[in-house]
Parts: sequence; structure tokens; C-alpha cells
Amino acid sequence: MAEDVSPRTDQSLIALRRILRATELYERNLAQAAGLTPAQLRVLQLVAGGKNAGVTPKELANRMGVSQATVTALVDKLVARGMVTRYRSEADRRQTDVVITDAGRAAVDTAPDALQQRFVKSFETLKDWEQALLISSLERVASMLNAEEMDASPVLTFGEIKSSAPKR
Repeated sequence: MAEDVSPRTDQSLIALRRILRATELYERNLAQAAGLTPAQLRVLQLVAGGKNAGVTPKELANRMGVSQATVTALVDKLVARGMVTRYRSEADRRQTDVVITDAGRAAVDTAPDALQQRFVKSFETLKDWEQALLISSLERVASMLNAEEMDASPVLTFGEIKSSAPKR
């Protein structure tokens, strides 16, 4: 790296590091408070907010922007912990619905405020032009890091969703 970088370059790197650090700290706090990863919490939130009959893995995958295989792995971990259950769909017996349990609902209720929820609340208060400018800037940063083609979901987590769950 060149020695004569501008102060703005350093400021941009500091801002990026703060974002990464905030994400990492949130993930650690969530794991300590609720024993969940951000991706697992998001699954629980989506299932809790779904219709009474449950949510299909396909719906979860679409809402989270990940593959069904990733959702299956997340749901498997949540089933093993008794936070969700799988039932045959009443509407289509070929499908499985994911339904939240009392333990899962308690985890959602006691989990710390999700980092992305705080971001969403703040982002939604911005004017349209500010939102567009921020999106454009973030997409440009992703491009500068050769990350524009990486698979990503709207879940702020440190690392990949597939491997973010702690080993049990």
C-alpha cells in the first residue's frame, strides 16, 4: 500500500472497519444473549411474522435472498434446538411448513435489537435522494472490493450465512 494515501482514504477505511466491527460485536452479543446467529434470528423473525400455518422454506429463502439449501441448514439447527418445527402443509401435502415454537418466540422476544433493524429504522427516515446516494456509494465500495457479484442477503452478519452458526 502506498505511504502517501490521503486522509480521506484513511477515513474511508476507518468507516469500513467500524461497520465490520459493529457487525462482529452484534453477532457476538446475539450469540451470548440468545445463543443465535443473526441468520438464525432472521429465520425466527420471518417464521414468527408468517401466517399461522407457517412459512415454507422456499418463502424463507426468497425473503432472505439465500438458497433453499442454506435455509434448510438454518432450519435444521433451529429444529434441533426446539425453536421451530416442521409440519406437512395443510394446503399442499408435498410441502413442509416451518412453524415457530414457544421457545423460538421467547428467543425472538428476548434477542437484542437486530443491527439490521436499527439500520432499517434509520435508513427509512432518509429522503429518497439520500437513500439512492447511500445505495450508490455502498455499491461502489462493493465494486472497489470486487464484491459486487458475491452472493449476499439482507442480513448483517460477519462471514457467510452458511457457516456463521456456532459449532455444537
